[in-house]
Order: sequence, then structure tokens, then C-alpha cells
Amino acid sequence: MISLTSNNMLMMQRSMEYLWTKQAAHMDNIANAETPGYKVKTVTFEEKFRTKLRMAKGRAVSYHGSLRAAYREALQGAKWEVDDDEEITRMDENGVNVTEQMTEAIRTAYQIQYVMQTISSDLTLLRTAVGSS
Repeated sequence: MISLTSNNMLMMQRSMEYLWTKQAAHMDNIANAETPGYKVKTVTFEEKFRTKLRMAKGRAVSYHGSLRAAYREALQGAKWEVDDDEEITRMDENGVNVTEQMTEAIRTAYQIQYVMQTISSDLTLLRTAVGSS
């Protein structure tokens, strides 16, 4: 059974927050494609989060604790980072590759759509469960 406070829902919430931040960074990059000296913004999350999950699993196993609680703690502490990329590709010291940014923005839009469909599906399941009881 899925609840609104489950790790699954918390993960989808964190995913949406990350994806919205990532999409905003892509749009900022595209908007500043002609701004001299502009540094490309990148948003990172996956690798740091994967490391947090591994550490949480190790703690839960080492201390015979609840894996679910350890994962929840990792989810609650999960944050993404927005960094300025130092790679410069043009003489005006602007690092924006518009084609690359547009491609990543489209990929991120598809990821957002997938997460939204998953959230909608889970909420439909909950609505059905509540309606049948």
C-alpha cells in the first residue's frame, strides 16, 4: 500500500524538486547564451544521493536497524547542488552550448512527465483504496 508519507512519495517529491531546479538551470543557460562571461549552471543530485543511500544501507545493516527508516533519513537529507561549470567554449568566455542545453531541457521535461505520471498513478491507487473501504 502506498501512503502520502511513504518513502516512495518522498522520493518522487525530491525527484520533482530536483527536476524543476534542473529545468530552471537549463532555461537560465539558454537565456544567457549571448551573455559574455556567463558560466553554465549544472545541477547534480544522482551520484550524491546514490552515495547517501549506500551509506544508509550500511548503517542499517551494521546496527540491525530498519532499512526503511535509514532510506527515509537519506531521502529527507537529499539535496541537489547548482554549480557553475568552468568550461569555456567561446572567446567571449561564455560556456553555453545552446543545442546541448535544449536537448537536456527536453530530456528533463520527459523525466518530469514520467514522475508526474507516477505520482498520478499512485494517487489514483490511493483514491481507489479509500473509495472501496
